Amino acid sequence: MTDTKKSPEISNLSRRTVLAGGAALSASLFAPKMLRAQDFPTDVVNTTGLAVTDTTVTCGILHSITGTMAISETGSVQAEKLAIEQINAQGGILGRKIEFIQEDGASDWPTFAEKAKKLLVQDKVASVMGCWTSASRKAVLPVFEQYNGFLYYPTFYEGLEQSPNVIYTGQEATQQIIAGLDWVNQTKGAKTFYLLGSDYIWPRTSNKIARKHIENFMDGCKVVGEEYYPLGHTQFNSVINKIRLRKPDVIYAIVVGGSNVAFYKQLTAAGIDPTEESPIVLTISVTEDEIRGIGGENIDGAYACMKYFQSLENENNQAFVKAFKEMWGDEIVIGDVTQAAYLGPWLWKAAVEQAGSFDIDKVREASPGIELTSAPEGYVKVHENHHLWSKTRVGRAKADGQYEVVFETADLVEPDPFPEGYQ
Repeated sequence: MTDTKKSPEISNLSRRTVLAGGAALSASLFAPKMLRAQDFPTDVVNTTGLAVTDTTVTCGILHSITGTMAISETGSVQAEKLAIEQINAQGGILGRKIEFIQEDGASDWPTFAEKAKKLLVQDKVASVMGCWTSASRKAVLPVFEQYNGFLYYPTFYEGLEQSPNVIYTGQEATQQIIAGLDWVNQTKGAKTFYLLGSDYIWPRTSNKIARKHIENFMDGCKVVGEEYYPLGHTQFNSVINKIRLRKPDVIYAIVVGGSNVAFYKQLTAAGIDPTEESPIVLTISVTEDEIRGIGGENIDGAYACMKYFQSLENENNQAFVKAFKEMWGDEIVIGDVTQAAYLGPWLWKAAVEQAGSFDIDKVREASPGIELTSAPEGYVKVHENHHLWSKTRVGRAKADGQYEVVFETADLVEPDPFPEGYQ
C-alpha cells in the first residue's frame, strides 16, 4: 500500500557517561525558525535530483502497518506524521513544506527492501523515516547504501552496526542492555537469568551481548536458560514451565510484536506475578504501545529499560504528549520507539538547515553534533557514530498501562555500538 499525502496546514552504572556539550546546532522542537525558500534556490539545495521543488520536499515513511509488527510500528508512523505537521506549521525545511509517501513493510523483510528501493529510485525521496526490527533494517541497509539514501531508524537495537546512511535515534546495547543488567544486579541482587526472545537478529544478538555481560562482567552471575520463538508465536506454556522449574532471579524478555500479548497473559495465568518480583521480569521490548494489547494487569510490576516513558515529567514531554493526543486521540499511548521516531524529522530538518542543502552527502556531513534541546526525552545530541547521546532509564509497569520511572542516569550515556569484549 502506498499512501502519498500532502502534509496539512545511568549514573555510575555506565562506564561511558558524560554530559554532552560543545558547539553544535541547537534545534528547538517548538520554537519556529522561519526560513524563506527564495533564499535557498532549488538548483543550489538539490543538486542530485531528489524530490525537492521550490515549495515542497518529499520524504518517505516505511513501517509495518499490517502483520505482527503493526502493534509496535503504528506509533512510529503517528509520531513521524505529527513531527511533519509541526515542522510544516513552522514553515517547513528551508522554506519548503514536507510531503510524504508512506509504504507498508507488512512485517516482511523482503517487502521492506522492495519498498525502500521504490522510495529511493522511483520516488527520489530526500530521506526516509522507517523500520522497527533489526531484520527490516538489515534488509534495507544495502539498498540505502547502494542508492545513497538517508534513513532515520527509531528502534532500540543490538548495536554492532554503523552506517553512513543511517541515523540511529534509539538506543544501542551499551545504553540499554548492559545498563539494565547492571541495574537489576546492583539494586535487586539478581544473579541468575533466563533469556527469552523472538527468533530473529535483534533478540538473538541482544541476548548474545547479555550473556557475555552476565558471565564475563557480573561477578557470580549466570544464565540458566535461553529460548527463542518465531515472530507471531502464541504458545509459551512450555517455556514458562521451564522457567518455573529453574527459578531464575530474572526473566530477561525480548519478545516482540503481537507475541507479547500471549506471553504475558500466559505468564499471569501460570501464577507468575511480576509485582512479587520472584522472579523479576525485565524487558527491553515492551513499551506502552505493547501494553495496550497485553493489558496492564498482565504486566503490572515488570521492569523495562528504555530511554523514554510517557510518564516523564518535563515540559518538553508534556507538550509532546498533549500534541500527540490532540492529533491521534485521548486514548492513545506513547512508547519509547514512538518518541524516537518523532525525533527523526526534527533531526533531518536541523541537519538540512545546518548544511543549507538537501543533498544526502551534505546532510550526512552536517549531522554529527546536531542537538535537540526540546526532545520529549530531554536533551539529545548526534554522535559522530550516527547514534544519539541519551539518558538510560528503568521504569516499572503499572496496571494503568504506564511506567513509573525508578531510575535514570544522571548524565547522557555516550553511544558505543562496538563495545570492546562483546563482539
